[in-house]
Amino acid sequence: MDKAESIRAGEELAWNQLEAYLKDNMPDLEGEMEVEQFKGGHANLTYLLKFGQRELVLRRPPFGKIAPGAHDMKREFKVLSKLYEFFPQAPRAFLVCDDHEVIGADFVLMERRNGVVVRKKILDCFSSFDKAEERLTVALMKTEAALHTVDVEKAGLSNLGKPDGYLHRQLGGWQKRWELSKTEDNAEMDKAFELLQNDVLVPQSISIVHNDIKFDNCQFQPNNPDLVTSMFDWDMCTIGDPLLDFATTLSFWPDELAAGDKRLPVLLEGNFPDKQFLMDHYAEYTGYNLDRISWYHAMAYCKITVIAQQLYKRFVDGATQDKRMGAFGHAAKSMATLAHHYAQQ
Repeated sequence: MDKAESIRAGEELAWNQLEAYLKDNMPDLEGEMEVEQFKGGHANLTYLLKFGQRELVLRRPPFGKIAPGAHDMKREFKVLSKLYEFFPQAPRAFLVCDDHEVIGADFVLMERRNGVVVRKKILDCFSSFDKAEERLTVALMKTEAALHTVDVEKAGLSNLGKPDGYLHRQLGGWQKRWELSKTEDNAEMDKAFELLQNDVLVPQSISIVHNDIKFDNCQFQPNNPDLVTSMFDWDMCTIGDPLLDFATTLSFWPDELAAGDKRLPVLLEGNFPDKQFLMDHYAEYTGYNLDRISWYHAMAYCKITVIAQQLYKRFVDGATQDKRMGAFGHAAKSMATLAHHYAQQ
């Protein structure tokens, strides 16, 4: 998780009410509450809470109108209150609050993990390591494969979702979100959804699905590029097809079809291996067949197109003053083009 900083203007919470609530529900908290904010994310708001030497992390949805099913703090708690015992990269969650009288929204409180987050390029702390980008990528693939092979029943998460009809529901749900978030028509996006609907696949396996696995949702220790120590942002987690989860990771990776397109929101810079490297290693670690990965790739690009468009619409509607959101309209168009391309494969 990135370094915590001062609170961004307009994202203050009812600190006195929050402190009283937490101390009532977690009697072991002592001392006056201190608060800072992690500012690296684009959607959910994440705060660092300090009680003496103890540090906790609070996550809540963004301000403004929330898309149906998005930013589900109860789901994040359900996952993280159990998964940490079977997947060590999952931080442990301690409580969830759905009383909006406290801070105006649901929130989840979890343990704080320390480390560094890789965003667009390699960090200085890894620059002295041989083949650092490759080693970071292998670590990411091993972690994703480990999550996708967790025994769902043993982890107590079999009721997290309904695997039957998963891909049909994903298509229908994201298409509805697209219609709700549109600020203008996009023929490529409409055609991509049409092609996917005409050829819905049958999953070869069912697993825990994180729905947003990428470097900036992971954490490393500064002296170890070979191990992901934490994974964040579990509010979209469910049970479903692991290949769609993996394809979502691919969709955040640099694509040769979009080389030089600066409008995309997540592009790695440097000597990171290509998408084929990811596919080879993921297939090796999981044993899954990737012959139809283009279908999943197209579906994943549809998903992140919608997410980018939702962020842009919040900016257009005035629900956020974060100027970064204004660039997501162009990013959505670029990703819709990629969705259309892969849907034709």
